[in-house]
Amino acid sequence: MKIFNWAYDLFKSLNFNDDIASYFNLGVNIIVLVFVSYVLDFLFKKIFIIVLALIAARTKSSFDDFLVANKTAKYLAHLFPLLFIYKTVPVILSKFTYWEDFFEKGVKIYIIILSLWITRSIFNALKDYLKNKPRYSDKPIDSYIQVIMIVLWIFGITSFVLIMFDTTMKTLLTTFGAISALIFLIFKDTILGFVASIQVSVNDMVRIGDWITMEKFGADGDVIEINLATVKVRNFDNTTTTIPTYSLISDSFKNWRGMLDSNGRRIKRHLLIKANSVKFIETLDIDKYKKIQHLTSYIEHRQADIDKYNNQNNIDKTVIVNGRNLTNLGLFRKYINQYILSHPGINKDMLLMVRYLQPTEKGIPLEIYCFSKDKTWLNYEHIMADLFDHIMASVNHFDLEIFESISTPTNKSNEK
Repeated sequence: MKIFNWAYDLFKSLNFNDDIASYFNLGVNIIVLVFVSYVLDFLFKKIFIIVLALIAARTKSSFDDFLVANKTAKYLAHLFPLLFIYKTVPVILSKFTYWEDFFEKGVKIYIIILSLWITRSIFNALKDYLKNKPRYSDKPIDSYIQVIMIVLWIFGITSFVLIMFDTTMKTLLTTFGAISALIFLIFKDTILGFVASIQVSVNDMVRIGDWITMEKFGADGDVIEINLATVKVRNFDNTTTTIPTYSLISDSFKNWRGMLDSNGRRIKRHLLIKANSVKFIETLDIDKYKKIQHLTSYIEHRQADIDKYNNQNNIDKTVIVNGRNLTNLGLFRKYINQYILSHPGINKDMLLMVRYLQPTEKGIPLEIYCFSKDKTWLNYEHIMADLFDHIMASVNHFDLEIFESISTPTNKSNEK
């Protein structure tokens, strides 16, 4: 106690009255307190940073490296001068009870805020550490950390109010209940995001790295970040779309994870065949189609069944429409099916078919439905292009035609 009153004794010896001597003594003590606190902060900061850096350099774990990167040591070092101030202020301000109470509250509040900063830096280090682990790379770590920090900030703000206004928890809860409607209105998006973030995480609806499509927001790409309020999607044109987290609950979106986790990626496209190019196969033309290797055994087997049926039923084949016959479209469909089965890029263990769709005014849709082995976008497009290059080039060999819309030429004389 005497060490803090030397200035008071000095000014008293110079014949200053008690009040003036006390104020001079207070000013000197505050200057000394600030200087000592600064020195302590500087020393502890250097010590903590050096010690943590040495530990990080010697350990195999990367967690302490992230603690260094998030300045945890710096925030921890601030605690020691604060504790020194907290213990010293009551002694310095013993004669100024009003200021003593004010400064004590300020130091307590700052200790609470600093504790939250320390906690946040530790959680940020934990977040960075977990994101580098393959097991957690696709988890919404940001959302979890934000939820925890919101809870801690609520406790921190509650403690701040209790200290600042010398009130009780019961009074605070009563006041909070009275203004809860206003609070919910102001923080509606945060609350909705909080609830949605929990549902997204619990139901495993979206992970980091998932390819999602959400037409409402123009999103079509990979999820790169999930936090409490938003989900960031890096589109395939390298733009970024930000989606409110609660929209994943309230609106519809497509997640392509199931396709990527499966054994193949679907190819589903059709050709439009002109209806007037479909015809029966004449007997003289059968040998021509037998030369197509994918059809040789099929035609032999199929033609034998057709001839047997026609003979058993005494079908008059002088008219080709009588009885059963092969058609060029049927042979083409079978040829496509066999060609796809022989293609090395197609998964034969998944559904594979070539089928007709409902005929339209533009022709007969012939749909190819199968799955590629490679699900990577670039390779998938190469496989699909390779298939359709061959299929479209094969159409003419079966005396078929693909529908093309012919534009009507402009009558320039009429325009004039």
